[in-house]
Amino acid sequence: MADRTTSSTTIGAGRADVMAVIADFPSYPEWAGSIKNAEVLSTGEDGRPRTVRFVLDAGMISDTYTLGYAWQDDESVSWQVVEPGKMVSDLRGSYRLADKGSGTDVTYELTVDLSVPMIGMIKRKAEKVIVDTALKGLKKRVEGH
Repeated sequence: MADRTTSSTTIGAGRADVMAVIADFPSYPEWAGSIKNAEVLSTGEDGRPRTVRFVLDAGMISDTYTLGYAWQDDESVSWQVVEPGKMVSDLRGSYRLADKGSGTDVTYELTVDLSVPMIGMIKRKAEKVIVDTALKGLKKRVEGH
């Protein structure tokens, strides 16, 4: 697995509020940039999504794939591909949340592997755009700005 792209931001809300937005997959098209649709396929005993099918349109990368999720209370969530798409062969990532004053530090890690050849530098740049866009969208959505 390649190096991960990692970025962080501080959100002016508690961990539970941040995690509630992260877990609200059907709303992703409203704030998560290149996600055009997110359908929860199954949920765990805790009521949180376990598998989610995504439709992605990120310019050069358009695909449909399914991710499996593992939740650790309001501290972190990680995911990985359980059903690859035509272009996305593997996608692994996580959000880690930590209290910071009256807000929450959110760290997003992502690794994407594609079934089509792509120069490593371009792939890393695409990962960074996805991570930064997601963090900005998450912050805006949670803080209501």
